[in-house]
Amino acid sequence: MPIDAAQAVAAEPRSTTLTWNHKDVLLYHLGIGAGTPATDPAELRYTLESRLQVLPSFATVVGGSLTLAGGLSVPGIDVDLAAVLHGGQTVALQRPIPVRGSATATSRVSAVHDKGKAAVIVMRSDVADAEGPLWSAESEIYVKGAGGFGGERGTAARLDAPHGPPHLTVERRIREDQALLYRLSGDWNPLHADPAFAAKAGFDRPILHGLCSYGIALKAVVDTALDGDVARVRSYSTRFTGIALPGETLRVRMWRESPAPGRIQVTVTAVDRADAPVLGDTVVTHD
Repeated sequence: MPIDAAQAVAAEPRSTTLTWNHKDVLLYHLGIGAGTPATDPAELRYTLESRLQVLPSFATVVGGSLTLAGGLSVPGIDVDLAAVLHGGQTVALQRPIPVRGSATATSRVSAVHDKGKAAVIVMRSDVADAEGPLWSAESEIYVKGAGGFGGERGTAARLDAPHGPPHLTVERRIREDQALLYRLSGDWNPLHADPAFAAKAGFDRPILHGLCSYGIALKAVVDTALDGDVARVRSYSTRFTGIALPGETLRVRMWRESPAPGRIQVTVTAVDRADAPVLGDTVVTHD
């Protein structure tokens, strides 16, 4: 059944109650590699409840609010989930995420683009608690073979390559069990745990969740470019350009943009595979 873009965009928004506490935050932080070395005061900001701050990328897992399968079960969208890829992700913060809370997420399909051989579905979620807006998030979902329904093509804007050498470069080792730990925050896709399932999908072994790489990269930026202060992050966007594998090392390069001092452009590559791309078109805006 072809996609009906007009019906999907016109569908009533869905509201979901989200709740979380310090254990959810701690588990997420461990899932993206926090806590090494375990006694480092800089790491205790992510792993000890008495000092805890919340990395903004936690917004992608809290309450399962950005689960792709659930977001695609809307009128006008009937696609094969085996053809679905996560193409891009943006989180914009109105204020720091509290360590524990209860909030309402209002989600909808904000756009559907016809790329010919594929469709791109843009899902938006706005989250607010009793004190007002907390964050908004957009996921771009690429659906292979679902194009050709006669919709708008949408933009294909890509960032220009950064000029000159990066201002900061760090490397982050991915633990062998990183995907097994990260999936406990709610993404149970067997692609990230079951070798047989991964082989059927065309991979030699299970791959890391793209949103895990997303969190690893943001933590690297916060720790090295933003003095370890998560409250300085205003927004974080990326395009998933490749895979990462448990056991590999990620190279995170950062360019402070001038004349935009509150903007950092980032690239993430896999060191073990000759700097194969993992995240591209990646930007952190900050105070």
